[in-house]
Amino acid sequence: MTSASNILYKLYEDRLLASLDKSRFPHHIGIILDGHRRYARSEGLPSYTDSYRAGMGRFQEFIGWAEELGIPAITGWVLSRENLDRPAEELDPYFNVLIELFERLPEQCSRHDMALRFVGSLDLLPDAVVAAAKAAAERSREGSRRLTIAMGYGGRQEIVDAVRDLVAGLVREGVAAGDLVARIDAEAIGRHLYSADLPDPDLLIRTSGESRLSGFLLWQSAYAEFAFVDVFWPAFRRVDFLRALRDYTRRERRFGK
Repeated sequence: MTSASNILYKLYEDRLLASLDKSRFPHHIGIILDGHRRYARSEGLPSYTDSYRAGMGRFQEFIGWAEELGIPAITGWVLSRENLDRPAEELDPYFNVLIELFERLPEQCSRHDMALRFVGSLDLLPDAVVAAAKAAAERSREGSRRLTIAMGYGGRQEIVDAVRDLVAGLVREGVAAGDLVARIDAEAIGRHLYSADLPDPDLLIRTSGESRLSGFLLWQSAYAEFAFVDVFWPAFRRVDFLRALRDYTRRERRFGK
């Protein structure tokens, strides 16, 4: 951008921000970081590693944007279970970039008073990635705000895991087989989800022009509002975030009523 373009862009951002009704901001935002590979191809980047690094840098910026606006909780989906079927030449560079991200996050979480948690089928991931995630979470256990990173995550698997955990707990309590069905309801399952202590997301954002959730927070998103943004994740701008918030604050949420 030229200097003049930067000035106009900043003026538009400021005007957009001033128009937002902050009393209607979401308390929990879910974000699907989609479009890294297509971004690399569209920009002619020499490798996917460059777009992965750009995307994780943008994720850290996004965390800052949300903190500035007082958003208490973020859940970012960085890797699905299905993504794990991709070839090693695509996954290995991404794993390395994730490790780099996890090494940087504790300092940022500390600055933003943010507790960090990882959810998903971590047992499916390389040991080095899991070790880096656990080390980051251990260094970022306390905070009034919450950052949850979903990797090796699938929404159906989360529900399966929740039901299994619920039933196993009931069995340990000595609940008879004939009484199990009566003890399994939506509230009970909800208590066994990966992030049961978080409120359901109010707003889910997906980048790259795809208009589907692909299994992200299936249970929790029953009454969420959705924002499908055309840009690839590494190119996602603060103004795109503000536009999504503007549209969200203008909606009348009915929660199925």
